[in-house]
Amino acid sequence: MVYAIDVANVEKKYGSFTALAGVSLQVEEGEFFALLGPNGAGKTTLISTLAGLTHPSAGTLKVMGHDVVSHYREARKALGIVPQEIVFDPFFSVRETLQFQAGYFGIARTAQLDSWIDELLAKLSLTDKADKNMRQLSGGMKRRVLVAQALVHRPPVIVLDEPTAGVDVELRQTLWSFIRELNTKGHTILLTTHYLEEAQQLCSRIAMMKLGKIVALDTTDHLLSAFSERVLRVKLAGELPQPLASQRIKQEGKAENCWHYFSIHDYNEVEVLLCRLREAGAVITNLEVTEPELEEVFVKIMNQNDSSVGHAT
Repeated sequence: MVYAIDVANVEKKYGSFTALAGVSLQVEEGEFFALLGPNGAGKTTLISTLAGLTHPSAGTLKVMGHDVVSHYREARKALGIVPQEIVFDPFFSVRETLQFQAGYFGIARTAQLDSWIDELLAKLSLTDKADKNMRQLSGGMKRRVLVAQALVHRPPVIVLDEPTAGVDVELRQTLWSFIRELNTKGHTILLTTHYLEEAQQLCSRIAMMKLGKIVALDTTDHLLSAFSERVLRVKLAGELPQPLASQRIKQEGKAENCWHYFSIHDYNEVEVLLCRLREAGAVITNLEVTEPELEEVFVKIMNQNDSSVGHAT
């Protein structure tokens, strides 16, 4: 089977410092995959190695079956990367920037290319900026151009390294709408982000890195169910009846402003618990059901020392 991204036992050392310590993962074609971790975990080093910006000290990396070292031309053509840092040529307009970027991949200036560039500009709300010099754009607009640059040669695999860092809500919504569309059409997406709610909503599988190692790798649903929980919290007019106190996992506030927390596995348990509260004479003044959150999962896994936690395919 040919994976969109295939990383096998990759190590990267800078002198005595190990940035990547035997990283292995596979991303299937058409997946929306998240690579998460705290600052310094090795995410950007892994992406730089995948892009050919730095060579691995050991191990292999392949993009659509092409080794990034021995078949680097094919691997580069199959990959589009949106970098974390905003980098641009101050002497070109937006359209010229995209035309030159296409040229780096051997794509000639044709009506077909111009049509694709126009489509990218429209999808990213850059049409009115097409002939503006890059220096005239705001930071958010420059980031949109970086996305267009990564896509202009139509790569099947797209890597987004913190694409929404420091951008406004409009750009975030525009970007994710377009990226979802590309994923629906078969593009493979690898996302790194510190906005964990984005990863939870968008990605079907997640890998978490810590100190250069993969410490968790599983589907989003499995990680949420294994390390987080659904919670019912209720506010009562009065005290919680004693028979139910033993089921409470937490409480916040005092007297009439007290919230009582109960762990539930599915929504059927909500009905049962509310019935028991009413039977015990409790009067419910407010209630909420909170869903499992990836942030909670992330914190728990990062605080564990066992590097084998959470591994699955």
